[in-house]
Amino acid sequence: MKTKLTKELQDCLFKYTDKQGQFGCFEVTIGWFGKERVDYLLYDTQDVWRCYEIKISESDFHSKCNNTFIGNYNYYVMTFELYQKVKNEIPDNIGVLIKEFNTLESVKKAKKQELKVDSKILFQSMIRSMQRDNARYYKIVNIIKE
Repeated sequence: MKTKLTKELQDCLFKYTDKQGQFGCFEVTIGWFGKERVDYLLYDTQDVWRCYEIKISESDFHSKCNNTFIGNYNYYVMTFELYQKVKNEIPDNIGVLIKEFNTLESVKKAKKQELKVDSKILFQSMIRSMQRDNARYYKIVNIIKE
């Protein structure tokens, strides 16, 4: 189950990235039978991939789960309080977005890097995850109609 804070950060991230020419999806598993999952994967019409990892606590930040930073730009999304606790542990190339009221603000810019996975794999991974979400939505809409 997602915490209230996780849902708030997801909502802020969706609003922050919901722009024409940008296409995003939550919880994207990378590759067929992949072991890595990015919290939010975004592709834009400039052929740029961005990965976002949502962190809600110090223990979450330090967990053994992978931070899937395979995009051209990679970011943590967190509260300002958490950022203050972990800012010295964040790699130089990773950006940080913090929640300010009901929006996100950049406190650290991400640096561009080469993709760590072939873009075709990222496209396929995103499409599979979008289809998963589409199927969930379709089922919900049809349950309501019945």
